[in-house]
Amino acid sequence: MPTVMTHAVVGMTAGTVVPFARRRLFWILSAALPMLPDLDVLGLPLGVPFLSMWGHRGITHSLVGAIVIGAVAAALAYRALGARVVPLALYFAAITASHGALDALTNGGPGVAFFAPFDATRSFFPWRPLPVSPLGANFFSAWGVRVFLAELVMLWLPCAAIAVLSRRRWGGGAP
Repeated sequence: MPTVMTHAVVGMTAGTVVPFARRRLFWILSAALPMLPDLDVLGLPLGVPFLSMWGHRGITHSLVGAIVIGAVAAALAYRALGARVVPLALYFAAITASHGALDALTNGGPGVAFFAPFDATRSFFPWRPLPVSPLGANFFSAWGVRVFLAELVMLWLPCAAIAVLSRRRWGGGAP
């Protein structure tokens, strides 16, 4: 998986190109929802098998999971954001689904169960340029530094360019 910070950066970058009111809650959700699927790792200490449908990169990383998360987030936030619920749900689902897409671009870990709960098959994309992020304390290691530097070049810099261009074009941006 990419680092949790990179998932947030991708979500916030997407927020710069959509026409929603950019209130603080919008930015919080744009950062948090793409990170949310990794809460599945909390199942490990509870006895959830790593490769089960409920394990890491299982249903929380699926398209169905993204749609459910997007719909629930939109239903809870649309009034506060002053947005129509369906476009907001689609946006929230898309940024949540970006998590699984990024994970499928990594060179390690289990694949992503994109079609769970209908199909438990785990997949990667044919092109896998991103090094997989170490978990836990290993994040603060030489491996973690290599992962972060790769993400900085391959994802953060393009995201920064998109955000700058979007701000010029639409006047969007974080508060």
